[in-house]
Amino acid sequence: MQKTKSKNYSLLSTLKHRINGGMVLMTVAVLAMIIANSPLGDVYQDFWNYPVSLQIGDFNLFSHNGHPLTLMQFINDALMALFFFSVGLEIKREVMVGELSSLRKAMLPVIAAFGGMIFPVLLYFSVAHTSPESSGLAIPMATDIAFSLGVLSLFGKRVPLSLKVFLTAFAVVDDIGGILIIAFFYTSDLATSYLLASAVVLAILYLGNRLGVMHRIFYIGFGIIMWYFFLQSGIHCTIAGVIIAFMIPAKPRLHVTHYVNRIRESISKFPNFDKKEGEKIVLDPAQINELKSIEAASNRVISPLQSLENSMHGWVNYFIMPLFAFANAGVVLSGGTETFGTVTLAVFLGLTVGKFIGVYSFTFLAIKLRLVNMPTGMTWKNLSGIALLGGIGFTVSLFIANLSFANGHADLLNQAKLGVLLGTITAGLLGYIVLNIVLPKEDVVEEKEAAK
Repeated sequence: MQKTKSKNYSLLSTLKHRINGGMVLMTVAVLAMIIANSPLGDVYQDFWNYPVSLQIGDFNLFSHNGHPLTLMQFINDALMALFFFSVGLEIKREVMVGELSSLRKAMLPVIAAFGGMIFPVLLYFSVAHTSPESSGLAIPMATDIAFSLGVLSLFGKRVPLSLKVFLTAFAVVDDIGGILIIAFFYTSDLATSYLLASAVVLAILYLGNRLGVMHRIFYIGFGIIMWYFFLQSGIHCTIAGVIIAFMIPAKPRLHVTHYVNRIRESISKFPNFDKKEGEKIVLDPAQINELKSIEAASNRVISPLQSLENSMHGWVNYFIMPLFAFANAGVVLSGGTETFGTVTLAVFLGLTVGKFIGVYSFTFLAIKLRLVNMPTGMTWKNLSGIALLGGIGFTVSLFIANLSFANGHADLLNQAKLGVLLGTITAGLLGYIVLNIVLPKEDVVEEKEAAK
């Protein structure tokens, strides 16, 4: 039983950290649309064109080809690199110790994710197969973990743990697919010198990892340098965030067993006293040193990867992602084909229909062909609700929409954003309705709880 608990720890931690962020994103997206279509709409649009600089002499860190980044570019290229850095940390953890750490555990969510990527693309292409509309093929591929888990959290303990694990795991695989799409298909003219410089920095980070360098400032400092080189190289700079995350050490400097034994030794040096004595006691120098030693050991027992992931989740979920949503979800509803067009329909169908068919059918075939077993607590009915929630694209879908249509296709970008918003809302509502019908009305008693 203890083994089962340890396997699920990292994923449960992710679930707790991600859930409330989805509600924040939903609120911010609605607010952005209201402002964009209000008398403040022009002010809203112009605000994102202000230049951003971090300058030392003639050198500006936030610049590309000698031109300072606009606020919109800073959000999409710099802050979103931190978002993808956080995603990279999560992927590395899941691959090492989580639900993607073995073939047996990873097979079902990986198969489901492939279906959830292939069918949306095919459905999009069937609707918008001509250029330049076809450039948005990858937009409906993504699943937003925060949003989808946010909807799932509304059911509390009525949801079996296996469904939460399955949704989170295949959404992580979706993230990997989105990252690969960005890396291979959204690359402009390459600057060889900057690519070589990036390779040198990557080698330094790798060497630091192999030599056991644990200081976060080492990875952060060289990570910023690598991000700047990527920004100039032609490969989208958010990919740098993922690569840097993979270089962060995942093993702690101090083994947890040694740490616990150290704590026990230290506690034995303190006398036994009741509550009243404890309030009045004055520590001697030796006891103070023991407590400081425990504090120092506590910092060494948490790996840099887990420490960074834990430190960043608040910034990512409650600042970076809401700011990105506020900047990118402001769709102007002018009416006519400029707002609702072929791209809108293609993205909408990809998220609501393509995702559902892909996730459900691939999962169904994998189980019926006995490639994998159906997880405990999953049924064909509640799987349909989870497959619908997979169509909640939002963050990465909006990001890929910007990459697809940002240059010279403002009308198509607006259509794509509207499709993402409509698809996300529809998928979320349908998923909620289905799960509310098929999930048990009472809280699910998990195996570990029943054994108590």
